Amino acid sequence: MTELPRRHVLGMTAGAAVGAALLTPATAEAAPGAPALPGATETAGKAKGDWGAVPAAVPVPLDSWFDNDGIDTADARGGDFDGSGYTFPGEELPSGTVKLNGVPFLFPASAAGAKNNIVALGQHIDLPRGKYLSGSFLVSCSYGEASGQATLHYADGSTSTAGLGGPDWYAGGGPLSAPYRYTASGEKDQHQVSFGVAELSIDPAKEVVGLTLPTTNPAEADKSSLHVFALSLQPAADGRALALRDAHSTTSLLDSRAQSVEVTVVNAGTVAILGADALTVSVDVDGAGTVIPARIPRLAPGDQARVRIGIRNKPGVKPGTARDGQVVARGRGQDAATARSRLTLGVPDFAATDESLSTHQAPYWFQDAKFGIFIHWGVYSVPAWAPVGKQYAEWYWNQMQDPNNATYAHHRDVYGENFTYDDFIPRFKAEKFDPRSWVELFRDAGAQYHVLTSKHHEGFALWDTKVSDRNAVKMGPKRDLVKELFDASRRYAPELHRGLYFSMPEWFNPDNPWSGYAPRNPYTLEPVPYTGYTAGKDYIKDYQAPQMLELIDGYDPEVLWCDIGGANDSHRVLAEYYNHAKNRARPIEVAVNNRSGIGPHDFTTPEYATYDSIVTDKWEASRGLDPYSYGYNQATPDSMYMTAEEIVHTLVDTSSKNGNFLLDIGPRADGTIPEIMQTRLRETGKWLEVNGEAIYGSTYWARMPQLGQDLRFTVRPGKAFYIHSLARPGATLTVEAPVPARSGDKITMLGHGRPLNWRTSGAKLVIDVPAAARSAGRYAWVFKVEQVK
Repeated sequence: MTELPRRHVLGMTAGAAVGAALLTPATAEAAPGAPALPGATETAGKAKGDWGAVPAAVPVPLDSWFDNDGIDTADARGGDFDGSGYTFPGEELPSGTVKLNGVPFLFPASAAGAKNNIVALGQHIDLPRGKYLSGSFLVSCSYGEASGQATLHYADGSTSTAGLGGPDWYAGGGPLSAPYRYTASGEKDQHQVSFGVAELSIDPAKEVVGLTLPTTNPAEADKSSLHVFALSLQPAADGRALALRDAHSTTSLLDSRAQSVEVTVVNAGTVAILGADALTVSVDVDGAGTVIPARIPRLAPGDQARVRIGIRNKPGVKPGTARDGQVVARGRGQDAATARSRLTLGVPDFAATDESLSTHQAPYWFQDAKFGIFIHWGVYSVPAWAPVGKQYAEWYWNQMQDPNNATYAHHRDVYGENFTYDDFIPRFKAEKFDPRSWVELFRDAGAQYHVLTSKHHEGFALWDTKVSDRNAVKMGPKRDLVKELFDASRRYAPELHRGLYFSMPEWFNPDNPWSGYAPRNPYTLEPVPYTGYTAGKDYIKDYQAPQMLELIDGYDPEVLWCDIGGANDSHRVLAEYYNHAKNRARPIEVAVNNRSGIGPHDFTTPEYATYDSIVTDKWEASRGLDPYSYGYNQATPDSMYMTAEEIVHTLVDTSSKNGNFLLDIGPRADGTIPEIMQTRLRETGKWLEVNGEAIYGSTYWARMPQLGQDLRFTVRPGKAFYIHSLARPGATLTVEAPVPARSGDKITMLGHGRPLNWRTSGAKLVIDVPAAARSAGRYAWVFKVEQVK
């Protein structure tokens, strides 16, 4: 079996994800007629006492359904993954059995002309008959994320549906990736392409017999398609059974500064784990000791909890020492499950390599924050124009180059053909910029962090960069806008975390123009100056990397939000960033997104979109209050901005799927934030004052992220379970899902407070919602299940 690194993971859970390829004391047989995957369970000993065993994973042969060839090699051509002739490089991919984030798959062959994936178009696939917890899919998507409703068919004639989707192979990240793809002409396009893992829950009380895939699009240019490469099923266990999945050490620290080891604990049996079981999880490894065991007070059948265990190195053990160890779950006075893992003890300095940088992950503060404010502010805030709902206003300079673009005519009509883009710089004055009012607004909105555009594609820096005069201190505002905002944030809203956006390329930088040419008058095509910049630099070594390090060393951003990627020195820069943060007199935990131009990243960044399924590695959706633009667009009427209800619904939806929501505002050139934006943020903050406990610090419910269009779920492990109704409920709220509510639990509605009457009927929860409770809610009604131990 090929064991691949855990990081670069974009595990996607569709429906009731409950751990595939479980690391357990497995002794049971696979389902009849289906071979067990070799190495699918990594165990230490056998089940004993009160705890049963969990069967090994079962592969489902898909060869007869394969209808697309998405993998080529330099010597064997003929594939067409996306309808445009592009393919994965077979030389960079495994063969045979491969484990991805703890899930074993049979990776399809990549022989010349061989079909190796299914384009999801509603095909019906027969499954080995049996009772399963979940199905794990190796997937990838062409031309954007793709998803749809999958249907499971059971032996009793019933069905269940849930969303099934995947990441875009070019823009996403995943547990399996290649550093390039082949073009239609056989050349290497040096850009990472990846696969994801999607999990679909299965009702373990029934025998499943078949699966109908979602209907997406054929593999054609400009159409998003879901491709399925492999499928593994995880059988359910009878009685009391526990499983451990994806046990690994991290470079993250707990509040006590102990190193965190993470593992996902799955109740793979039919008996609930309760407080009386005294279930704890610890680490047994030579060279370190468990100082903070994880405790799981309750876990319903089929549910899971990702837990953090604190360890500390013993004297004399250097940070970075690698040792074989095991994670042990113990309950009812017995070992319930163990998982072997190669653990790195302590957090060493990071090296400028994929291997080292890939051990970094999104810090826990970022995972818990859920809500941040994006700020697009720059020279583009002066013209502040784009066709409403169709183009980015911050792309004004780029769009005015095209005679067929509306911005080309707009600029000529309003400013004249001889008015260059850089003539806007003196008009970008920021004269009314009040950083204190900004950060207090962000705090009042309920945001936990903010991210300012330090430099957009126009190349105008908002800080006092020393490698160019093209900045806000030398020109325009004549102020260090980044410093002023960060200083105000630290002083007046210290609870907020601070981040910076940085564009890796610049459209018209004379030394490396992303557009392909240096600045020019779009009407005459004559060259024009790149104001404040002296050409002749090595763009990466003398300019891009030094600017990034100026921000890191001078401003201590806790988020570095890179954009576009392209040519870079990001391995070195990110290693310095992580080490700078770790080795400060007062260390900070930092995060980097997936747009720095290299593979390692801490979170992915869908734009004006969210995922339809749970993504088990961290992600962040961003969009503007504007219907299309991040920068301020003066043409947008107030009526077209997001409503508070839309903001809340997006925040709830992303939180229920393990995402953050980075909501963008576009200040005017004078530094004022449009009144409609302020209103929307404060309305959101009022909702969070009441309901924030169901958002901050919450995680997804692994059984399912949502039910229908109106219900979402979040969990505060060991504390409470939350049901979010995006529609105003009636006299009763019926939840046809196995909500983990037991006799003695209390259900309330946040903002109402009084206990509500409730009852269960099979896998259905019914809550009585009096008129007073319905009237107390707004935008989204949140019901809290307080669990007894």
